[in-house]
Amino acid sequence: MNGYDRIMAAIRGQQPDRVPVMLHNFMMAMKEAGYSHGEYRKDPQKVADTFIQSVEKYEYDGVLVDIDTATLAGAVGVPVDYPEDEVARCHEGCISDLAAVPDLAPPDVEADGQIQVWLEAVRLLKAHFGDEICVRGNCDQAPFSLASMMRTPQMWMMDLMDEDNRHHVMALLDWCAEATSQFIRLMAESGADMLSNGDSPAGPAMISPAMYEQFAMPGEMKVIDESHALGLPYVLHICGDTTPILDRIVRTGADGLELDYKTDTQKAFDVLNDSVCFVGNIDPSGVLALGTVQDVERETAALLDIFTKTPRFILNAGCALPPDTPGENLQAMIRVARQY
Repeated sequence: MNGYDRIMAAIRGQQPDRVPVMLHNFMMAMKEAGYSHGEYRKDPQKVADTFIQSVEKYEYDGVLVDIDTATLAGAVGVPVDYPEDEVARCHEGCISDLAAVPDLAPPDVEADGQIQVWLEAVRLLKAHFGDEICVRGNCDQAPFSLASMMRTPQMWMMDLMDEDNRHHVMALLDWCAEATSQFIRLMAESGADMLSNGDSPAGPAMISPAMYEQFAMPGEMKVIDESHALGLPYVLHICGDTTPILDRIVRTGADGLELDYKTDTQKAFDVLNDSVCFVGNIDPSGVLALGTVQDVERETAALLDIFTKTPRFILNAGCALPPDTPGENLQAMIRVARQY
């Protein structure tokens, strides 16, 4: 099997010949390639070269194409700050009054230049790797997350509690689902082998399980259905301890769940076992970035002792690897996986 075969086998519940590895490592890979965030985010060839060099060095099976943290938000009008040496960030929203939602023009993310950088990077990676390495096109924010950025997280949390604005909240979520689905369709056209979004504000650290089911799940399910209609598998990422909503996340229909290290791995195995592929979930900061090689080996073995009981498993960190992650720690994680 090659890398593509291993990743797809795990997604389909078929037994790969060894533990597949797909890394959320764009910041680490960028630093190792010698690019600043400013250089990287503007040039699809640099994005492609960054991941090509990383695959050559660490010999993992799947590339997670991530470029920044606010591209889709910027494409729909959220003001974005693009520091030269840090990830993009948003300080304010683009909708000051929920009553303005019905007057929003239909989203058109294809026209955005940063979106086009992501798409061209995927095309370049597929041209280079063909079907040897799996290319996962990450499509930035899921609808709930995108809405929170358009309103600002503080205002969005208050919106959710205001019954009088409920129809505007649902209308904005529908609008965001279309924007996210557009990115999904564009990424599929660019040749990505699988698709994904992040929905971090939808986790239990921010909203209750009941609110997750009411406000976040419907939008997630819409983009997952869109991915499946395009014939591609889909991975959903949510930060924080998702243990309280594992049963609900499974019902979204996602093929894979990339969950944070704070999630109870044994509980995740019990809930997901042989139904959804688990992607993760070594602590990216405390273990991979700041731990010793021995720490990495111990934590990786503990995770594998649980999840190699099912073919539906892809080894990864629980979230994006910090840029200063030591290469020897990443090599230790992959070395332990190769022994299982």
